[in-house]
Amino acid sequence: MIPSFKRLPRHIAFIPDGNRRWAQGHGLGKEAGYDAGLDPGFKLYRICIELGIKEISVYGFTSDNTKRPAEQTVAFQKACVDAVESLSRLDAELLVVGNDESPLFPPELRPYRTRQVFGEGKVRVNFLVNYDWHWDLSQASESRQHGRSRKSFIESIGSADVSRIDLVVRWGGRRRLSGLLPVQAVYADFYVIDELWPDFEPEQFYRALRWYEEQDVTLGG
Repeated sequence: MIPSFKRLPRHIAFIPDGNRRWAQGHGLGKEAGYDAGLDPGFKLYRICIELGIKEISVYGFTSDNTKRPAEQTVAFQKACVDAVESLSRLDAELLVVGNDESPLFPPELRPYRTRQVFGEGKVRVNFLVNYDWHWDLSQASESRQHGRSRKSFIESIGSADVSRIDLVVRWGGRRRLSGLLPVQAVYADFYVIDELWPDFEPEQFYRALRWYEEQDVTLGG
């Protein structure tokens, strides 16, 4: 039974951290943790649909993550491909955001670099793959320097199609944003869940939403 809330964020960003620590705690190689994070992601997606959340952003992997050992890089690349391809069979307005000019960007995901509507498109989903905030902001600088765009700086960044974030929820206990969408997260409330991502339970998310209900959202005013 999904509880009711008096006020919900329109756009929630999720940082599903703790996959490697979870794998080690279960006597597995670190790379095994990424596949274990797929099912929790779809449970969370279904809850967001039921609640009527309008937009969600999910951290897949950053360009910095690709400095990890090859077996881990391959594992989280595959997990992201599997997640996106599964989402394409559900109800979502799906966009993959990330540096697709890098060889570390899974080529299978290039078709999703423009937003596509699948099924009934019940929720906007932004999936960050090979994402780097330097890359994100530099897209605007490059466009303006070469005269390719008359849009404003904000309208020209790599993640321009992603709206302002109301709430960031991070699993795994770390108190940092790890470069997540700096423009959109500028006024976001930030809630940390100590449990590791593969140990996801709906009540963890409900705690975050109950906490958000009590926040004074002023956007600086």
